[in-house]
Amino acid sequence: MNLCQIPPPLQPGDLLRVVAPCGAMREFEAFYQGVEIWRRRGYQVEISTSIDKRWGYLAGTDEIRRHELLESWIDPNVKGILCARGGYGSARLLENWRWGDGEKRREERFDVQLQMTNNQLPKWLIGFSDVTGLLWSLYQTGISGVHGPLMTTIADEPDWSLQRLFNWVEKHELEALKGIGWGGGKVSGILLPANFTVATHLLGTPIQPGLDNVILAWEDVTEAPYRIDRMLTQWRLCGAFKKVRGIALGRFSRCFPVAGIPSFSVEEVLRDRLSDLSLPIISDLPFGHDGVNAALPVGIMAHLDADEGILSF
Repeated sequence: MNLCQIPPPLQPGDLLRVVAPCGAMREFEAFYQGVEIWRRRGYQVEISTSIDKRWGYLAGTDEIRRHELLESWIDPNVKGILCARGGYGSARLLENWRWGDGEKRREERFDVQLQMTNNQLPKWLIGFSDVTGLLWSLYQTGISGVHGPLMTTIADEPDWSLQRLFNWVEKHELEALKGIGWGGGKVSGILLPANFTVATHLLGTPIQPGLDNVILAWEDVTEAPYRIDRMLTQWRLCGAFKKVRGIALGRFSRCFPVAGIPSFSVEEVLRDRLSDLSLPIISDLPFGHDGVNAALPVGIMAHLDADEGILSF
């Protein structure tokens, strides 16, 4: 896979649209605080009319969520898509999905818009957690998205993390991140951030990108250590690590053992299942759930120094 095309820099005054392609909205106070952060930055922020839809644990039916995502993507006035929250549901939208024209539309009103998007510049897609499915799918088209704060989490970001996100989408500037190096030297590769569980469930599907010369960047939340072990073992058994260049680990938050059952810690599982791969690895990088979530671009060249514990771009 080649490096991705980075969307043009955003400018205050640009129109951004908020969509909910995953789980049903619950955190409305945090959500509107997130909207205000982007508006105070000077952006026009439109909220999808179906933002409060619910269909079981999903933010509306697949048809509704797919329609909102497609309409936002092909609208030439929209310069970026902000995902409301994670949860579950993005993968359901990706069956027979094509960015740019998406599924075959029944409404004729899309025809002119589709012709307009043939030469349209790529736009930003920002989110993480379950949004991994969308980011990986977009990566396969050669467009870089941002693994970064959702609208329901961005209000919790410290100032430096917010500035990092704005520096990237407005100036294409990105500072290095510092973690704990496990040793193994230096390596360069194409950065592929993801929620680890979501990424595992995409293995072997058309959504899974090629992993040659990739630096995987993983985070996760509320997965017991034995489940992390099971998923890492799946990666090993299917040979997914064979051409990977390195691994950057963020926060694995609330990944506690089941009470009353003998267990390894999640840190012990990660060390046990990854240390023998002869890959440069960094852990404890500041991204993921339940804490600072530093923005990580998808599909750009990254440099991993596993001796010093530095991930740079």
